[in-house]
Amino acid sequence: MNWKLVFQIAVTHLFTKKRQSLVAMLGVTFGISMFIIMISFMTGVNQFLEDMAMDNTPHVRLYKPIEIHDRKIIAESNKDAKNWFVVTHQKPKNELPRIKNGFRIMQQIEAMPEVLGVAPQVATQVFFNNGPVQIPGNIAGVDVKKQAALFGLDKKMDFGDVYDLMKGSDVVIMGKGLAAKMGVKLGSRISITTPSGNNLSLKVVGIFSFGIATYDESRCYATIPTVQKILQKDPSYVTDLNIKLHDINNAVPFRLKLESIYKEVYFEDWEKANAGILAGDKIRNILTAVVCATLLTVAGFGIYNIMNMNIINKMKDIAILKATGFQGRDITGIFLMQSLMIGIAGGILGIGIGFFFSYLLSITPFPEATFFRIKTFPVNFLPIHYIAGLLFGFITTLFAGYFPSRRAAKIDPVQIIRG
Repeated sequence: MNWKLVFQIAVTHLFTKKRQSLVAMLGVTFGISMFIIMISFMTGVNQFLEDMAMDNTPHVRLYKPIEIHDRKIIAESNKDAKNWFVVTHQKPKNELPRIKNGFRIMQQIEAMPEVLGVAPQVATQVFFNNGPVQIPGNIAGVDVKKQAALFGLDKKMDFGDVYDLMKGSDVVIMGKGLAAKMGVKLGSRISITTPSGNNLSLKVVGIFSFGIATYDESRCYATIPTVQKILQKDPSYVTDLNIKLHDINNAVPFRLKLESIYKEVYFEDWEKANAGILAGDKIRNILTAVVCATLLTVAGFGIYNIMNMNIINKMKDIAILKATGFQGRDITGIFLMQSLMIGIAGGILGIGIGFFFSYLLSITPFPEATFFRIKTFPVNFLPIHYIAGLLFGFITTLFAGYFPSRRAAKIDPVQIIRG
C-alpha cells in the first residue's frame, strides 16, 4: 500500500466535500466539548461537597456515648418469676459523656506515626436565650490553635478573628445563621442555659460560616475552660477527641487499631460519619457517567452515519479507483485515513472549546455565595478528562470509518459503472 498516495486521495476527498467533512468534524467536536464541560463541572461539584464536609469532620472521632443498660434482678421471661414483681422502665444513672483520662489518651494518640494531630473538645447542648424564646443549639469548647490548624476554623470567619477567643474569658464565636436568628453582632452579649439549669452570659467576638445549615444555625465555639465553667466541671473534663491523620484512607484500619487498645470509649471514622454524603457522591458519579456515556454514544452514531453517507456518495470514485488497480485494503486505508483526520481535528477542537467554556464557568460568580463559602462555580481541570476525550474522538471515528470502508472495499466496480 502506497501510504503517501492514500493520504493524498483522502485529503482530496475531504476537501472536495467540505460541508460533509465539516459536519462530521463538528459532530466529534460537539460530543467531546460537552463531555469535557459536563465531567469537569460534575467532578468539581463532588470535590467541593466532599472538601466542605471533610474540613469539619475528623478522620477518627473518639467519644463516650450515654448508654442505658437494662439490668433487672430477674428476667421477665423466667417462668419462676410469676411470684416476683419485676421493675421495668428503670431510670438510668447519671452518666456523663466524659472521656476518662482524656488528655492522657490524647498525648498517646498524638505520638502515633499515623496521626497529624488531635483536637480535644468539650461539647454540650445549650439553649440560647433570645428574650422569652429559647433557641436550642450546642456549644463546643476547643483548643483554638489546634482547631484552626487541623480544621481551618480561622478560615471560616466572616467577622472577627478566631484567636480573639484566647484574649479574654467568657467570649464566644457564633454561626452566621444562629447570629441572624438572635439578631446579634460583634460585641453583643448573649445568655445561654445548659440542660441542667446553669446560666452564663457570653460576649460575641466573632461570626463564622461553614456553608452547612446544621452547623451555622446551631453551633458556637468557645475555649475549653469557658465550656468547662458553663458545665461546672473540672479542668480534666473532655467529651471528644477529634483525630486528623496524614492519610485519610488509613482511617478505618486506624480506628480498628485504636479499638483494640482503648476498650472503654467509642470510635467513629469519617466514612461512617459521612455515609449520607458518600452515598450522594456515588449517585452523582453514576449520573455523570451515564450522561457522558450518552453524549459520547450519540456523537459516535452521528459520526458513523456521516461517514457511511460519505462513502455512499463516493461509490463512483471507489469504482474508478478499483478499476485502475487499487486493492480493497487501499480503499479501506483511504477512508480510515479520512476518519482519523476528522477524529483528530474534531477532538483537538472539542478539547479546546470544552476547556474554554469550563474556564468561563470556573470564573462565573456563584449566585449563592452569601451562603456557601465559594465565590465561583467549582470546576475541575484534570488532564485525564482531556486525554479521555481525545481518545474517544480517535477511537470513535476509527470504528465509524472502518465498517463502512470494509463494505466499500468489497464492492464490484463493474456493477457500479454499469449502474
